[in-house]
Amino acid sequence: MQITVRLFATFREGRQKEQIMDVAEGSTPECIFNLLEIQKAEVALLLINGRDGHPEKTLADGDILSLFPPVGGG
Repeated sequence: MQITVRLFATFREGRQKEQIMDVAEGSTPECIFNLLEIQKAEVALLLINGRDGHPEKTLADGDILSLFPPVGGG
C-alpha cells in the first residue's frame, strides 16, 4: 500500500519534506518512524489525514502521515 509522509521543521534535515512510501499492510506510524530513523520520543505531534493520530494506529492505503518535532524558541 502507499502512504504519503509529510515531514516538518528539523525532520526535513537530510530528508524530503514529502514522500510517497510503499509500506506493508498493517503498518503503523511507529513503523514509519523506524524506516525514517526518527525516534518515537522525538515526535511531538503526528497527524493522520489531518487529524490527531497515535503511533500504534494501523495506517490505510492513501493515508497522509504528518510528523512534527517539538518546537522550541523564546
